[in-house]
Amino acid sequence: MLFETRDKAELGTQLRRLREAGIDGPMIRIDTLCGRLALPTTYRLSRFVTDPARESEHERSDH
Repeated sequence: MLFETRDKAELGTQLRRLREAGIDGPMIRIDTLCGRLALPTTYRLSRFVTDPARESEHERSDH
């Protein structure tokens, strides 16, 4: 997950920033978690990972 908000306008701003930063649009996943009456709706931006095992190795080598 890259970003989470309850504000739809903020979601659009963050999505635009990610694209400007060079993250490929088709690799961005947008989830809308409907809260119904008890919880507010939440929006999440994530990046698709084609090979989770390889991505984990890359993240470990960056630290």
